[in-house]
Amino acid sequence: MLSGVAGFLVGRYKGDLANWLHSTRVEAASSNQAPALVPASNPRSNDNDVEEISRLAPQQQAERLLELAIRRPDLSLDLIHRNLTAWRGHLEDTEHLFQLVLAALDSNDPRVRVAAVEIDLAANNLIKSPQSVAKLLRQIQGDGDGRFLAIWRLGALGNRGVEPATVLATLLRYAHARDQQMRFWAVEGLAMLGTNEAIDPLLTILTHDPARQIRERAARGLSQSGLLTGEQRLIAVPQLLNLLDDDSLDAGTINLVYTTLEAITGASLGKNPAAWREWWAHHDTPEKPHRRIPKNLLTA
Repeated sequence: MLSGVAGFLVGRYKGDLANWLHSTRVEAASSNQAPALVPASNPRSNDNDVEEISRLAPQQQAERLLELAIRRPDLSLDLIHRNLTAWRGHLEDTEHLFQLVLAALDSNDPRVRVAAVEIDLAANNLIKSPQSVAKLLRQIQGDGDGRFLAIWRLGALGNRGVEPATVLATLLRYAHARDQQMRFWAVEGLAMLGTNEAIDPLLTILTHDPARQIRERAARGLSQSGLLTGEQRLIAVPQLLNLLDDDSLDAGTINLVYTTLEAITGASLGKNPAAWREWWAHHDTPEKPHRRIPKNLLTA
């Protein structure tokens, strides 16, 4: 996720987005006394790194712990979750923190990804409430570049259980947009939403969006990036196998399907539909749904 999203940001929005990040930093609390680091329940919390971090200001605590989570999650994740409430109002959405969030979202450990989302929401003063959803919807409807990350964060709020149906409907609406940038971020938002209901839309975007970059991001969202769990990603496998028989898809899209299958399953079976179906027949379970993709999802 880091290479795709960060590259998109740097390539297209470097100046404007940097200005937006600066202008929308959350004001720190007026009190001169920062909250003390809440100790972890893990006995390993006496680690020297944690002792050093406990003496830092909240902004630096969050940054250092998130950086540590990427390398040693068992030591730092408990500390992050125990201190989120105390940090609120003391964090700023700086470029450095955002880059750490993106790096954490590239982790193979879903717990690290969740911690990154929680810190990002706290740094943007987005509490888990309908009011935060309304705030993001207003930002999305604005004209500035801030609307793009607002779409992304809307998906994150939905993932944390805040009005997921409203979030999904909003992301699907922007997945229809003529503006390619809005569609790009709608795909990122769907990956961040990470619910079962996001899977079919991502599959449809993978096969039918006119922009290659967006089709690739949908494939990435299904297979690696975002907040879908490993079990959820497996739900997409039967639909991906169905696509191998779709004569309307061009060679590039079929290659994306194979790449997505490989990333989800870890299997390397080449471009052999029969081999993939044979593999799935021995790895499937009766609980997994076998549905064909509603091809009109993006055009309905």
